[in-house]
Amino acid sequence: MAKHEDNTQQNVPTIRQKLQQQVFQHAYQHTVNPYSKAVFGQLARCHTAQQGMHQLRFSDSSCGQVQLQYHNCGNRHCPNCGGMRRQQWLDDKTSELLPTAYYHVVFTLPHELNSLIMGNRKVLFRLLLEASSYTLLKLAKDKKWLGAKPDIISILHTWGQQLSFHPHVHCIVSGGGVQEDAKGQPEQWIPEKRRNRSFLFPAPLLKKVYKTYYLQQVKRLLQQDKLQTTDKAATMAMLADISRKRWNVYAKKPFGGPSQVLEYLGRYTHKVAITAHRIKAISSSSNTITFTYKDYHKRNTKEEQQQMTIPIAEFIRRFEQHILPRGFVKIRHYGYLRNHKRSERLQLLFRLMKQPPPPPKVQVPVSQRMLEQYGKDIGQCPQCGAGRLDLVATYHRGVLTQTYETAMETTVRNKAPG
Repeated sequence: MAKHEDNTQQNVPTIRQKLQQQVFQHAYQHTVNPYSKAVFGQLARCHTAQQGMHQLRFSDSSCGQVQLQYHNCGNRHCPNCGGMRRQQWLDDKTSELLPTAYYHVVFTLPHELNSLIMGNRKVLFRLLLEASSYTLLKLAKDKKWLGAKPDIISILHTWGQQLSFHPHVHCIVSGGGVQEDAKGQPEQWIPEKRRNRSFLFPAPLLKKVYKTYYLQQVKRLLQQDKLQTTDKAATMAMLADISRKRWNVYAKKPFGGPSQVLEYLGRYTHKVAITAHRIKAISSSSNTITFTYKDYHKRNTKEEQQQMTIPIAEFIRRFEQHILPRGFVKIRHYGYLRNHKRSERLQLLFRLMKQPPPPPKVQVPVSQRMLEQYGKDIGQCPQCGAGRLDLVATYHRGVLTQTYETAMETTVRNKAPG
């Protein structure tokens, strides 16, 4: 007889294990979409022998300790890995922050567009990012508000607190900006004009420019037959309807300083639809999953934190909505730190502002990050604490791919003269 399970809170390691074995493995076996199936397969194998592992052994035979280090999947949708990658990205961004205020602006879309977006995700996700950056750059160009080109970091999210489909873009925007020459090189730094550091641009203007541009571009795509829709006339009628409604753009007050900007970016840049910390229980007897969410209608009250229990099949359906199209870039840069020749412009900009040049970007090894963040030396023998663990073998998908002896032989051969 199966052991009875209720929905009492389970610890995070247990949740992570159940999430892989009971949820993602099930999704991998039953999902029809080939790309979603591949993603769920990676999430189910993360940090398991199926994904791969390093076998390590203390070189001193008197200890004999053997340790296995399981590989993570590295998939950007995985709730169980990605922390090291996020920290490396933040370290790289630290050198690009300038001595100016930074603002947070969120662009959302009416829910009536959800069906159209779901059928044209790559095109309309790209348009959402494009429309939000166009709006900010257009208003910043006006000398009344800035008269320069700001830096914009845009981050696409597709979920709401209950894992509903809710595409929106978070933008981090610099208060100051750059006037560029004809070749696009920094010519002059323009300080922010909102000296009271209230809001970057008037909210009504943000909403008007953003809504107008987005609707114009969607109509153009429809007319050019670049969007899939079952009824073009009904879609045009829906667009006319939402053009009369208010669109939400949240313009928030500036961050306190660079450290607050980085703290925010750390929470949002590599965020996934849901993490194991929000999941409180997974029950195999009732095939349900319980997770927490914030009810923003009850913000700043005791009822803001709520719990929801849904069937695992429904959880999988909601989770799959947030698997991004293959190769789609969800973090984008616009303005003076756009990707093209960014390093070159950044160096010129720091000279213009008479600031010390940004330090070179350094790839920090995982072992060093683990030591700095958690005080854990993953190369130290956990049993005797006296010596170092040596790599004995590497396995990938259960197959031995390299042994310590072959690695040593390769090293010796490469160092051999002639």
